[in-house]
Amino acid sequence: MNLFKIDNLTKSFQNGEVEEQVLRGIDLTLNEGEVTALVGASGSGKSTLLTIAAGLQPASNGEVVFKGKNLTTMKQDQVRKIRAEQFGFIFQASHLVPFLNVEEQLMLMLDVAGSKMKKQEKKQEVERILKLVGMDHRKDAYPSSLSGGEKQRIAISRAIIHKPTIVFADEPTASLDSKRSIEVMQLIQDLTRSLNITTLLVTHEEEMLQYVDKIITMKDGLIQKGA
Repeated sequence: MNLFKIDNLTKSFQNGEVEEQVLRGIDLTLNEGEVTALVGASGSGKSTLLTIAAGLQPASNGEVVFKGKNLTTMKQDQVRKIRAEQFGFIFQASHLVPFLNVEEQLMLMLDVAGSKMKKQEKKQEVERILKLVGMDHRKDAYPSSLSGGEKQRIAISRAIIHKPTIVFADEPTASLDSKRSIEVMQLIQDLTRSLNITTLLVTHEEEMLQYVDKIITMKDGLIQKGA
């Protein structure tokens, strides 16, 4: 089933007196339970496409339709609500809150997503998710004591704790060594399939593509193949 549909999407920026067109008419669909990778050279528009799809910046023209709802015509507070409740995010840096331990990081995400669970139920859900990613033994740890790979596992846990429909991942392995990168990509693949989450991933690392279901190549703001 098509979860996300992007139709004739364009994005331009004003650079002095020159208008630079970053996206030049993108058509794209995302299916449930799949990992889709956006690949291409730096400046091809892949990260811009991801952030527009995620509602983090507006398009110049075109439509982003999520579960039948057109995000490009919605009020910003409506988009923020959908983003908090149904989207998850993983970035190159983990962006963990330095003064919160692992359990508190995930509890905070449940609060942001508007979870109605009681405190003890939230703790039980945190424990369950941490077990899924092999980090339940680190629930009391603070970010300063975690390795890079552990931080990304916690970032992934935070992205899925509220049961999002779709996860947006922008270069999630770029700051990791090859061994940790493979572990993180295998984890993303496994969780996408086991939890039936849709993942849109930006990467420039070819060795990571063996863990995705669909590859979309971009060049100069256009999709070259894969959509």
